[in-house]
Amino acid sequence: MDIAKLKSNPIVWIVMVAVLMAIVLSFLSPFFMTIGNMTNLSKQVSIVAILAAGQAVVIISGGIDLSVGSVLALSAVVIGTLIQMDVNPTTAMIAGLLTGTFAGWINGMVITRAKIPPFIATLGMLGIARGMALVISGGVSHPVLSPLFLYIGNAKFLGLPIPLYFVIVTFLVIGFMMHQTVFGRHVYAIGGNERVARLQGIPVDRQKVKIYALSGFLAAVAAVVMTGRLAATPPSVAQAIELQAIAAVIIGGVSFVGGRGIVLTALIGALIMAMITNGLNILGISSFYQQVLIGIVIIVAVWLDNLKSSNR
Repeated sequence: MDIAKLKSNPIVWIVMVAVLMAIVLSFLSPFFMTIGNMTNLSKQVSIVAILAAGQAVVIISGGIDLSVGSVLALSAVVIGTLIQMDVNPTTAMIAGLLTGTFAGWINGMVITRAKIPPFIATLGMLGIARGMALVISGGVSHPVLSPLFLYIGNAKFLGLPIPLYFVIVTFLVIGFMMHQTVFGRHVYAIGGNERVARLQGIPVDRQKVKIYALSGFLAAVAAVVMTGRLAATPPSVAQAIELQAIAAVIIGGVSFVGGRGIVLTALIGALIMAMITNGLNILGISSFYQQVLIGIVIIVAVWLDNLKSSNR
């Protein structure tokens, strides 16, 4: 076994951090490692993990998507509103998925056609999607008591919560796309050097639209899971969750400047973020401090990434 390679493998270090954090939280609270809390933790991590998968692809391409939380809320509201109108739950789910994908597609078009930086374009979509969610819902949360959504949000299969299967499938598919397909190679090339990618004949604009549409689609997938968990579609749901997704990606070792990183590590990053939130809740620490900690984590993670890049 090559010890040097293990030491340089980011996955090894990230897994070690996750294990160490679990050990520390277990000592701080006897409730952390209980079956009930582990089930709750797996449900908590599912939303951020699914968003982080899409965010990882965006960041590897050299972009950023600040709109995923609001797109999630809009997709959820579309689902809830249609179910209130007695639309078939499966049809409502498809409509929600299309809503998220369309919002992501608009992000991609604005970035590539209007030449607006991703930060500004997706910040604009953050406001548009959240506003539309409030307009469509009238600011009211609609109950969703459909057996389909309740099953997705709360049932278990082979002892594992259904949301966890959504996470597994998401990362298997995205991992395959990023490491085994032309699309994935293009994403890394664009993030590494967009100008060179264009000179190589890569359809940069077309791929960027696909990247942001994929991020929007995964935000809608997260909306499906969250709708099942909450059995409702509050328009104010998932505020600032994009920060957790970004933090998960950066903690996972994906370079914030693009071109480098492994999507799978975003899942471990999401687990670390979920453990932080879950642990602080168990210890009775205010959610206000949680937001402060998330901000600090993002700053430190980007700083460490910059140090690593400067030492290359």
